[in-house]
Amino acid sequence: MKWIGMALSCVMLWGCVGKPDQITPVNNFELERYLGKWYEVARLDHSFERGMNQVSAEYSMREDGGVKVLNSGYSTEDKEWNSAEGKAYFVESEDLGYLKVSFFGPFYGSYIVFELEKQNYDYAFVSGPNHSYLWLLSRTPQISDDIKQKFKSQAKELGFDTSELIWVEQTAD
Repeated sequence: MKWIGMALSCVMLWGCVGKPDQITPVNNFELERYLGKWYEVARLDHSFERGMNQVSAEYSMREDGGVKVLNSGYSTEDKEWNSAEGKAYFVESEDLGYLKVSFFGPFYGSYIVFELEKQNYDYAFVSGPNHSYLWLLSRTPQISDDIKQKFKSQAKELGFDTSELIWVEQTAD
């Protein structure tokens, strides 16, 4: 139940599908390759994820051509697993990593993939509509220090406050 409130908070805060200054969605984005499970390695803090560890997102196709989004995580405060289901759609073309996501009704927020490992889609850097929303996602619960450093450097250069990053505790499946 807590995830529903958190997702609603997210939607209310996002409330738009704009792009932050300096953020450019990746080109040649292939949704089929992006689908599946992603682990949250790092993020900027928000009320809807506060105190959450072992956070992951699972993306799959919806019948209407959109993307089903299932976010899950463990609340260290409540000592329980929570999840929230949403939906996402492309904002512009389907080969551009620029989507809008909703966890509640008609309200959407930006989901912008601005860096993506091209060969196997092993990691992604994702932004919301402004510099307050930032995630490092990986196909595995752990990621190399080189990728972490690349994420921090690139994010800082793009105007994100990397001193506020939260490194998410993950355990292997």
